[in-house]
Amino acid sequence: MPLDPAPPDRAPAPTPPGRAAAPPVRFWPVEDLPGLHPDPFLDELLREEPVTRIRLPYGEGHAWLVTRYEDVRFVTSDPRFSRERVVGRDVTSMRPVPVASQTAGLQYIDPPRHTRLRRVVARAFTGRSMQRMRPLAERRAAELLDGMRRAGPPADLVEHLHGPFPLAVLRDFLGADEKDWQGWTEAGEALLSAGAGAEERAREAARVTRARLTELLRRRRTEPRDDLAGVLAQAAATGEITDDEALSLAIAVQVSGGHAVRSNSGSMMYALLTHPEQLDRLRREPELLPRAVEELFRYVPHRNGVGIPRIATEDVEVGGRLIRAGDVVYNAYVAANRDPAVFSDPDALDFDRDGPAHVAFGHGPHHCLAAVMARMEAEVMIGSVLARFPGIRLAVPPQKVQFQRRGLIRGPRTLPVTW
Repeated sequence: MPLDPAPPDRAPAPTPPGRAAAPPVRFWPVEDLPGLHPDPFLDELLREEPVTRIRLPYGEGHAWLVTRYEDVRFVTSDPRFSRERVVGRDVTSMRPVPVASQTAGLQYIDPPRHTRLRRVVARAFTGRSMQRMRPLAERRAAELLDGMRRAGPPADLVEHLHGPFPLAVLRDFLGADEKDWQGWTEAGEALLSAGAGAEERAREAARVTRARLTELLRRRRTEPRDDLAGVLAQAAATGEITDDEALSLAIAVQVSGGHAVRSNSGSMMYALLTHPEQLDRLRREPELLPRAVEELFRYVPHRNGVGIPRIATEDVEVGGRLIRAGDVVYNAYVAANRDPAVFSDPDALDFDRDGPAHVAFGHGPHHCLAAVMARMEAEVMIGSVLARFPGIRLAVPPQKVQFQRRGLIRGPRTLPVTW
């Protein structure tokens, strides 16, 4: 990777005796990768420089990048690293426009305000609510796969299942009407796009998404229902949260629960189809499915690059490096899930793996609230496919499967299968 000099806005502080000097700043373009290949830059950092400094395609200055499992868990749970301090700063980043509002919602705030908002959303994301939703999700999957069977092989599993299914489940969970949902898919993709033209697309998608969700929350004020929009609208009506907070929370769930689940679940199925021994084992041992799903979440590189950074509020040492107050810090969850110091043979897909939990859903206060729904959806999709199509296999060589390009979330655009 090319090296950049330290930015001129602040002279480097003297290095204390016995502590390594700050590493040079590396430019990380975060290019598209084939299939589910790990990022070679992250692999290199894990081996040689697990806490380093980077510059990304957008924004100003540089940031620290943390890649080791234990260091990622430390940074994401230590209150000296703040999401709220990111607001208003033009930090080096993956994309030109934030996906969600930086003035409300869960992404850019810290406890105790974060705890208050999270408590509201958690009312909808419970094990009990997922138990209620699962039969409906199973019916949705069955209907979609029956349509694929009628269409006949070869068929695109993304078109028939991984695309429409997460959106249908999210529509039911959020409470949006089916007739209002058709245009939301493209908006979700644009919100998570990168590269040339991404800024204009993201701004327009954000405007459309905000308008639709604002109207949905308005309707729930007068037509209460037992769905996420109803929970948020009621909390806003009683003054527990603001209208802007309710809107930002709904946007965050819509983005992560639609496009992200589609891509991640498609990658999971691609992983199984390219590991026929594990696929055969799941057919023989369906009771292994929850364990297999956890390993797939660890194994699949679910995103390109990095997500939302944090700002150090005071000097903190991480992995032998001194991070100064005010420095920007990114966590590489994908790298942490392949840390060989924690996961033996990390590049292997192993359903018998024991040991620490993965960090695909993050860690600490900002651990993904929708994890319980994502797990349920993955189990339903994989289980339904194997039950209805025991002979399913790729209809093209693995290298011919088209993956998304210039996006923040990795996953197949198409998944041609036969049976």
